[in-house]
Amino acid sequence: MEKLTIKDIAREAGVSITTVSRVLNNKEDGMTQKTREKVLKVMEELNYQPNKLARGLVTKRSNMLGLIVPNITNPYFPELCRGAEDEANNRQYSLIICNSDDQSGKEENYIRLLKEQQVDGILLSSKDRLSKTSKNQLQNGKIPYVLFDRGEDGTDYSGVFLDNEKGGYLAGKHLTDLGHFQIACMTGPREIQNSKQRLSGFQRALKEATVDLPASSILVGDFQMDTAYRVAKKFLRDNTVTAIFASNDLMACGIYQAAHEMGIQIPDQLSIVGFDDIPLVTALIPKLTTVRQNTYEMGRKAIDLLINKIEGEISEGVIFEPTLIIRESTKNYNEV
Repeated sequence: MEKLTIKDIAREAGVSITTVSRVLNNKEDGMTQKTREKVLKVMEELNYQPNKLARGLVTKRSNMLGLIVPNITNPYFPELCRGAEDEANNRQYSLIICNSDDQSGKEENYIRLLKEQQVDGILLSSKDRLSKTSKNQLQNGKIPYVLFDRGEDGTDYSGVFLDNEKGGYLAGKHLTDLGHFQIACMTGPREIQNSKQRLSGFQRALKEATVDLPASSILVGDFQMDTAYRVAKKFLRDNTVTAIFASNDLMACGIYQAAHEMGIQIPDQLSIVGFDDIPLVTALIPKLTTVRQNTYEMGRKAIDLLINKIEGEISEGVIFEPTLIIRESTKNYNEV
């Protein structure tokens, strides 16, 4: 059986080819609702599948979007990707997901590939900031793009970000309000802006409470569980603290493992606060107190901004507010 064309649909519906084309491209002018419904009914009865490539040549749209994340194995990103995918589907777009492995070269290759695939726009989260090559590729290719989670600072760029400084502050204030004063912090990589901001907010909270945070109690992690486990085990063997703030939940899991192996009871001997509120943490015993990011809604909002940008509408930066979720891993120091 030969593939159906819009000429066949026009003949069966008794309308012009132009009318069928307008129905396919969601243009309401030049026809009645009755005519539109008639054309759609014929398409359904004949199981007509429009040629997306051909439509794209006419509309200059592929209805495909690219999404580049730095590390899909981090449980933070799948939730964000799901929000982005759901919103893209709601808006009749397909989503191509790419993983850069925190490598600028890989990110640049994916931008080039997505451009070749003629995506209408790109949503991306860099290792920290966009490389000069990535910026040039996006700007020279005139590809609409929106940043999320990482990439640049705040509302100067079209994107979705979290107030990371406030998140760190909430964690620090919670621990000092509980009376802790022997406190450590495990950061992410020093070069990543999110990591710096969370540490800055945490330090601000401790300073307000006149609690000292010596440099030796600022532990450098890499947002991964294994590294956090090794760093925490060495630190806890040589130092005495009653609380630790981990600047993401995966590292908090690594600290849990180290504490368990050393016979340190959580929260009776050590209070722990994480950051992100990934689904995994509710399975921890005791359940983790953490700073929540609404990652699903952030993903949806980022796609919304990107499509607005593609359609020539205003698309500004949006800052999401973090919230502290108090569970069972923190305890008043006086009860320790």
